[in-house]
Amino acid sequence: MSARAELEALATAIREGRIDPFDPRWHPSVDHMAREAAVLVLFGKLDTVPAVSDKPLAPADLDVLLLERAHTLGSHPGQVAFPGGSRDPQDESIVACALREAVEETGLDPSGVEVLAELPALALGVSGFLVTPVLAWWASPSPVDVVDFGESAQVFRTPVRDLLDPANRVMGVLRRRGAIFSSPAFLVNGVLVWGFTAMVLDALLNGLGWAVEWDRERKHYIAV
Repeated sequence: MSARAELEALATAIREGRIDPFDPRWHPSVDHMAREAAVLVLFGKLDTVPAVSDKPLAPADLDVLLLERAHTLGSHPGQVAFPGGSRDPQDESIVACALREAVEETGLDPSGVEVLAELPALALGVSGFLVTPVLAWWASPSPVDVVDFGESAQVFRTPVRDLLDPANRVMGVLRRRGAIFSSPAFLVNGVLVWGFTAMVLDALLNGLGWAVEWDRERKHYIAV
């Protein structure tokens, strides 16, 4: 089965309730009121930058689109994220929101993006957003880069093989207001992928059955 077919099969299983790879604490309550947002989780054929890892953990030519937020932003500065943002009144759907934000942030051509599924909306209590990951396949990749350096520091395509390599897996540890939070994270492309983005990636890679064992005692402390 191809990577695209595996992604589509996972999306179908999630929609039908046969698989739920996400932390149940993310599922919104019935009375949950929040601002809608969407992110584009865009997988595709690897670009000209090869994977660093030589471990056969995933198709060697598979990657996912990410960006690093500008370090001058007031909200989540410097964090790695999927393209995405809050839904605007003119967005006809949550998918339209994800695609619009991706175009604004990366300059991609949306005509080359094949949407596979809207995944379940996930509630982010800290920010007050209800975020829908839109799973997609890059059927016809287009050039991408930073559109506005006031918003993003870099746009990059990360080989999935590098995400899966145990050498690049850590537990991100954050101390905030006297509490300690830890969650799976990735060290790739010279940056740490943590928080919501890392947890969605971790859930999907586990749901696909691609993940391998890694050292969860290996900590990376996050300064915010």
